Amino acid sequence: MKQKATNITWHEGNIKKTDRERLNGQRGVCLWFTGLSGSGKSVIANQVQNLLFEKGHRTYVLDGDNIRFGLNKDLGFSPQDRTENIRRIGEVAKLFVDAGMVTGTAFISPYREDRDTVRQLMPEGDFLEVYVKCDLEVCEQRDPKGLYKKARAGEIPNFTGISAPYEAPENPELVVDTSVQDDITKNAQIVIDFLEEKGYLEAPEAAE
Repeated sequence: MKQKATNITWHEGNIKKTDRERLNGQRGVCLWFTGLSGSGKSVIANQVQNLLFEKGHRTYVLDGDNIRFGLNKDLGFSPQDRTENIRRIGEVAKLFVDAGMVTGTAFISPYREDRDTVRQLMPEGDFLEVYVKCDLEVCEQRDPKGLYKKARAGEIPNFTGISAPYEAPENPELVVDTSVQDDITKNAQIVIDFLEEKGYLEAPEAAE
């Protein structure tokens, strides 16, 4: 996106991301949960948050529906609005990561290009794409919000998986397949085990 504002200067603070990470005892990271409606993105993201919080980690979830009540309340579900929706939340997530938080984002985010744009906002390793994989048929059977029923009836236009596309990740850092395993805690633990294995739940060493 082209910069509109002029006569502005980036102000670099004295406290760095690594300083905040050492204080928090963890690395700042964005867990980008993507998948169809009904796949379990939000429930897994929130359970990851719950389990991490119980262990004393600083964590926060940015949920797709919740964001549309405030920051993105002016956006609909056209392709252009979806792209802007993801651009904005990507910038917010970047700030949370810079603050040293384990940041979950639960957004359908159907377009690969939009997700890749967010990835490019952050240093390598700070963006982890978590594909919450679930067959459309299973999501439609669950239909926790009744949205698929409305979409099939033509009441909701541009609905992902029905009248709008979903572009599944090609090389996500992690896949959680909820078609075969829908236990929320077990699926959340898969994510936490990955974070522990990769060292995200430990403070970085101080530079010499």
